[in-house]
Amino acid sequence: MTLPSPACIFPGVPRKRATGTAQARSALGKKRAVGRIVVHPLTPDRWSDIETLFGSRGACGGCWCTYWRKTRPEYERGKGDANRAHFRSVVKDGEHPPGVIAYIGGKPVGWCAVAPREEYVRLRTSRVLKPVDDKPVWAVTCFFIDRTHRGRGLSVALLKGAADLARRAGAEVVEGYPVDPRGGRQADVFVYTGLTSAFLRAGFKEVARRSPTRPIMRKRMTKQGAPGREKT
Repeated sequence: MTLPSPACIFPGVPRKRATGTAQARSALGKKRAVGRIVVHPLTPDRWSDIETLFGSRGACGGCWCTYWRKTRPEYERGKGDANRAHFRSVVKDGEHPPGVIAYIGGKPVGWCAVAPREEYVRLRTSRVLKPVDDKPVWAVTCFFIDRTHRGRGLSVALLKGAADLARRAGAEVVEGYPVDPRGGRQADVFVYTGLTSAFLRAGFKEVARRSPTRPIMRKRMTKQGAPGREKT
């Protein structure tokens, strides 16, 4: 496993002003103050933190962030304990951390998966997300954010932390596959690959679109090591 990157620290982003009844505004108003966001690579010593964040459902329906890493039959058979064991082995025995975890006040509140594209089996068979070119890329495939901390800028902080992890591991390009909703807000379960707006704020640029709502976005890592936007 490569040496983990140092913590990435970001200021919290206030929630949007609440609308609706006075009671709803009051309830949401209590959540508006956000402490700083600290992002760490998911190393084996942080396994208990990802367990806490994902909970008994393994983030969603027994996934344990294995959806992109397995074929559909393997994934379906493994829902629950088998997927958990598989992901734990990735964290424990992999050549690099498989993503980054965000904390606020020491509590794990967000997750972003990032790894070399070839590690994700599902991407090999996707027509919409097939490779743009022959450049080796690292791919951002999944987000999971604690329900009580959504809408606070965590996705952007996680993306920046993921790009930093990939850069330190030698990546020249980081790629993502967000959802670009055309009909207004979508349910969180349908935007687990992220939103286009968050990728733009994190410095990514669209490089391809084979579906109206599924752009492919990239960020190029400069030779000096600092992230830069992908050239067209």
